[in-house]
Order: sequence, then structure tokens, then C-alpha cells
Amino acid sequence: MIRSAVLRWAGFLLFWLLLAAPDLGAPVIDILVDLLVGLMAAAVAAWTSLRLLPPTPGSLRYGALLRLAARVLRNSVVSGFSLLPRVFGPRLSIAPGYLSYPVRLAPGPARAVFGALTSVVPGTLSVGTDRDGALIYHCLDVSQPVAEDLAIDETLLIETLGNKPEARDAVPRRKGEARA
Repeated sequence: MIRSAVLRWAGFLLFWLLLAAPDLGAPVIDILVDLLVGLMAAAVAAWTSLRLLPPTPGSLRYGALLRLAARVLRNSVVSGFSLLPRVFGPRLSIAPGYLSYPVRLAPGPARAVFGALTSVVPGTLSVGTDRDGALIYHCLDVSQPVAEDLAIDETLLIETLGNKPEARDAVPRRKGEARA
């Protein structure tokens, strides 16, 4: 709990410093007052953050976070360049549709992060959940290996968060297909 509080406080202080952009050419007293305000604002923000979103078991794995960030960045660029000629070309060579993906993450912040992260990649957009709790994605081309990419991204996010996934059926299905 203390580690989370210190990390959040430091993050909020850094964020405050970026927003406030203190003038280092100002008189020392002005700089100290600005810094004191930032320290107090960061403390209040960290306390509020801990009350609204308490720390969960597990720890962030930075190596997995770097792999996940690199994968999302790479997929965003590759997907963008792949979709560009297919969407704006003379022949519209896409197969739009919906995909129901049974997420292994329990409902909550981690699942919300997964939905947001995977919606950053051009061609996929998380649009909701079905009655079984699976995420529904709108895909610009369902003939692509979207489900397999989602499974890789989910595994990397689980590794990053250091969480154990909820045991669920991990076989993605197209909208309207029945589960076995």
C-alpha cells in the first residue's frame, strides 16, 4: 500500500510539474511556493486515487509492458498501412463484421484497459459485451486473424499486470455462432 501511494504521488507530482511548467528563472520564493502547491496537490490526488481505486494484488511487470507497448505500436502502424489502400482503393476489399471474443480477464479496470488498448489498432473497435460477458468487436475485415491477435494482446496484458486470468472458454467466435 505504501509503495502504491509513493508511486502514485510521484506520478501525480510529475504530471503537475509538466502541466505547471514552473519558471526556473523566477525568484526562489516563487519556485518554492509553486513546488509546495504541487506537493500538496499530488498528495491529495494520490490519496483520492487510493480511495477510489485501491491497489490490487500483483505487480506491474515492466518487461511485459514494453513488449505490449511495442506490439500495440507495431500493430497500429502495420494495420493502418494495410487498411489504407483497401479502404480507399478503387475496389473495397474489406469484409466488415462483428467478432465475439471471450475475454479471460474479469470485469473491471483490467478488462476496460484491454478493450481500450485493442481498439487503438485500426480495424478493430470494442463495441460492448454479449450476454455471456464476451467482448464484441467491430472489425473492418473479419477474414484477418483478429481473434488470434486479441489472444496475444490479452496474454501480454495479463503478463504485464501480473494477474492470473479468470478461467474461461478461450475460443473466439463470430457474432451469431454458438458456443460448443
